[in-house]
Amino acid sequence: MRNYPATKIRNVVLLGHGRSGKTALAEAMLFNAKATDRLGKAADGNTTMDFDPEEIKRQASINTSIAAIEWMDHKINIIDTPGDFDYMGEVMQGLRVADGAVITVSAKSGVSVGTEKSVRFAGKQKLPVFFYVSKIDEPNASFDKTLEQLSSQFGNAVTPFVLPIVEETEVKGFVNVFTNTAYKVSGKKLEEMPVPSSMEGRVSEILESIKEHAAESDEELMEKFFGGEDFTQEELIKGLAASVASGSLTPVFGGSSTLNLGVDFVMNSIARFMPSPVDTAEFNAEDADGNEIRLQASDKETLSAIVFKTIVDPFVGKISIFKVCSGVMSSNSTVYNSGKEKDERVASLFTMCGKKQNPADEITAGDIGAVTKLNFKNTNDTLCEKARPVRLKKIDRKSVV
Repeated sequence: MRNYPATKIRNVVLLGHGRSGKTALAEAMLFNAKATDRLGKAADGNTTMDFDPEEIKRQASINTSIAAIEWMDHKINIIDTPGDFDYMGEVMQGLRVADGAVITVSAKSGVSVGTEKSVRFAGKQKLPVFFYVSKIDEPNASFDKTLEQLSSQFGNAVTPFVLPIVEETEVKGFVNVFTNTAYKVSGKKLEEMPVPSSMEGRVSEILESIKEHAAESDEELMEKFFGGEDFTQEELIKGLAASVASGSLTPVFGGSSTLNLGVDFVMNSIARFMPSPVDTAEFNAEDADGNEIRLQASDKETLSAIVFKTIVDPFVGKISIFKVCSGVMSSNSTVYNSGKEKDERVASLFTMCGKKQNPADEITAGDIGAVTKLNFKNTNDTLCEKARPVRLKKIDRKSVV
């Protein structure tokens, strides 16, 4: 996998109630991006993300896991968290390094306590949110009912970007409201078709609302909107991305991850509308004297990286997973652990895809990587340059719960 600039990186945490379909969504994303050659299922114990023996036994996530994929000339770091909030520490790890959140909501059970908590956690971390209504193909599922619950509970920002076409429990197709195009399911593929006449009015109304959200982010777009002028595709994407980042727009998608239907719409929108690490602007850190300083997600900035998770591999030992918040971390280099005030030798770097380790020469600003055999590190430690030691904000459960 090649190195991507921070502007092309998307760090997305998957949140939601237990068994609402987070890992299934991650598996479909991995398969679509050709990071895996089969669609893993929790019931079969062969998912990429739930690789711990206890997770396989329970058929549910108990750890936060990371997987990097390439999509639409972007790198997406998928951060899959447990839905059982007994594992809150794992959820906090994912939230600490994310720049956006996708909250899964089951079309069978609708908005749940886990949905409400996930929205609250994302809000406290100031993360923009997508909703993904899962399991639309299962008995007693209703995308429209779930969408109504989301709108009622979370306000006018909630806007469907995709409308599934479902008859009984069979997914017949989708309408991509953003592009005003429809697709029918043909085998394992989607083929373009006209928007069904019965849905034209609803699609037109929602599309107008989407354009209004885009216009609200920019004065020039607002003038064009009220002047009746059409937006260019570039203007619309820019406006919607700004609205998503500000929290004034919360797109809703729907699909069946186990059938891999509707997932590509979510992936496309993550690349188009979710913020990059650069979009989150400057962030706070402390220098060696405890003074607050501001850093940027830039390769030209001094190195700062937060170790947000430590796992034990039976073959290679402890693996430290980190996010480079600024600067560049390179293989065969020495970094400084500012918390322990010790030098650390970095041998080989890699990115994660579940438990699989993919070698990397360097991890650049905004990206997530991993390293083995550091001597002094712990979760929450900052790795930096000895010439300019800094400390990053630690994972703090109290700041979210």
